[in-house]
Order: sequence, then C-alpha cells, then structure tokens
Amino acid sequence: MIPPIDDLVLQQNPEFAALYTTLTTVILNPDASTRKDPKAKKRAAELDTHRLKTAKHHLLINAISTAHPTTEQPPPPAQEKPSLLRHRSTRSRSESQPLKPSGPLPPPLPLAQPKPPPLPQSLLDLLLLLPPLLSPSSPIPPPQLPLLLSSPPFSLLPSHVPLLSSFLSQTLHTSALTLARLSQPNINPSFLHRSIPSLPAFTLTQLETLHHKKYSLLRSRLSLAVSVSSLLDQQILILSKLIRSLEAKHGPISRWLEYSASERALVAQKQELEIKSVGRALKKEVYSPEVATALGNYSRHLRDAKSRLGERIKGLEGELGEYHHQDASTEREKTRKMREMARVYADMGRQLDEVRKDLERLDTA
Repeated sequence: MIPPIDDLVLQQNPEFAALYTTLTTVILNPDASTRKDPKAKKRAAELDTHRLKTAKHHLLINAISTAHPTTEQPPPPAQEKPSLLRHRSTRSRSESQPLKPSGPLPPPLPLAQPKPPPLPQSLLDLLLLLPPLLSPSSPIPPPQLPLLLSSPPFSLLPSHVPLLSSFLSQTLHTSALTLARLSQPNINPSFLHRSIPSLPAFTLTQLETLHHKKYSLLRSRLSLAVSVSSLLDQQILILSKLIRSLEAKHGPISRWLEYSASERALVAQKQELEIKSVGRALKKEVYSPEVATALGNYSRHLRDAKSRLGERIKGLEGELGEYHHQDASTEREKTRKMREMARVYADMGRQLDEVRKDLERLDTA
C-alpha cells in the first residue's frame, strides 16, 4: 500500500504534491504495483499459483494439527443374530392371525452394540509427527529424510491413508461449516453446506473491503491529525492574544501607567491645596482686620456714592429734557448750562469708573 502523505506537507511542497498525485493516479496502483506493466498478468498468475499451493499446504497442516479423532474406530455395519431372524419370521407369519393378550408385555430389551476396535497407536503417532514434518519452518535435511520415512510410524503411512483421509475430510468440513456460519449467521444451519463453495469469493471480498477500510481509516487519521494540529495552532494564537490583552490590562506596564497617573493626580491636588493655603496666608498678611474693615466701609461709601451719582444723572437728564422745550431767547444761558452739564457728566463718568474698579478689586480680594 502506498503510504499517505500529510496534506500540510503537500501544501507546502507543490512540486512534490504534483509528483505524488501522478504516482498514485497514473503510475502505481493502491497496492504500490505498476499500472502499465506488460508482465503484470504473468506475474499475478504465478503469484496466484504459489498462493494456492501455500494455502493448500497450510490447510493440510492445520487439518492434521487440529484433527481430534476418537480413540475407537467407527463400528462396522451390525449383523443380525439367527435368533432375531427366527423371531422376525415367526412374527411375520403370525401377523395375519389376531393375537390374544395373555397379560402385560415385558419391556423390550436393548440390543447390544458391538464395541468398535481402538485406533492403532501408529496412526495417532502419525497425527502428532506429520505437522512438524510438513512445516516449512523446520525442514529436515535431505540425507536424513529416506531414513525417517523408512522407519515406523512413517513406514506405515500407506496403510493408514484411508482412515487418515476420513479424519482430515471431517476436520476440513467442520472448519468450512464454521466459516460458513460466521459468514452467514442468519442462514438455517441445515443449509450451511450449500454456502461452502462461495466461501473463497466471500473471503476475497471481505479482505478487499478490509484493505479499503484500513486505507480510508489511515487517511482519516492523517486528516484528523492535521485538523488537531491546526486547532492547536489556533488555540496557541488565541492564548497568546489573551495573554497580551491581560498583560496590557493587568500587566506591569498598565499598572505602572495607572500608578503614575494616580501619583500625578495626587501631586496636582497637593499643589492646588498648597496654592490655596498660600493665597489665604497672603490675604491674611496683606489684608489685616483693620484694613478689611476700612475696605468694607469704603465699599459701602462707594456704593452710596454710586447711588447718589445715579440720582444726579437722572436729575440732569430731566433738566436736559426741559432745556429742549425752552425758547431761543435764552441761547447763551443754554450754552453755559450745556457746558456745565458736559463737565459734570464727564466728572461723574470718571467717578463711576473709579468706583466700579474699586468694587471689582474689593470683590476679588
């Protein structure tokens, strides 16, 4: 059988894959024999002849080794005794006349079977010595073979051939029936002998099926090995990616970054608190309680001045409205009042800006 090649090897070596495909489909048979061989038929015929000869030799040795003859010969055909013959003739003559029962009849006596003679010891010795003699694993040197065959019990083999043949025939028939029973378990036992001629074809079919099953099983194992290898590679890749993700999430680098960010946040909070404390200290140093009280009084004064200025602006706006309704005879007085109002307005705007700045400074302080 051609050994199968792993599919991964064929995929990685395309030239070798093409050569392997050519060998398996064009040049060689599945059993590794050449497809287009002119001497194949002759060689196959010779092999079949040798196989048949070897099979017969093996069956003969196995039949002799497994033969279990009884220690007694089969009984000869039974001969009837003269007394029995006379009794039968008398009974045949008296069958035409009615018999009157004269009492209970005695039970029939069993007929005595003649005991068959025992098997000769030389035949039993031949059954024990013939398998080693016929076995090719322990051949006898040719110079010693004539001496061995001329000595008993081998010298008595011709006289025991009929009885030995009957034993071998019985053993082979029993083995054939056993094989037929195994090949067709559902058949009626009384018809098993009819399936004995089909045993060679059945055995050949089963052997071919077994060969194909083994080959397909081997291919399935190889494909399964490739699939398992691919699955293991995928699992290794998944595990490596999982480890990397865990390291990125819970590894030393991520922990260092987390701790560093926490440290920076704590430092920033500390600096913020320090700046606030320094600001409070500076405020306490710059703005004493007396200064804070004075600034508060000044803030209230500025608010009051702001409100007074607002009222003054409203009054001037009212006077300005009245000015528009006066006659043209008072032109000089209006001019003077307009200048005075412009000056007062500018002064009030300046004062308002100063007050606004002071209030903003106080609010921020």
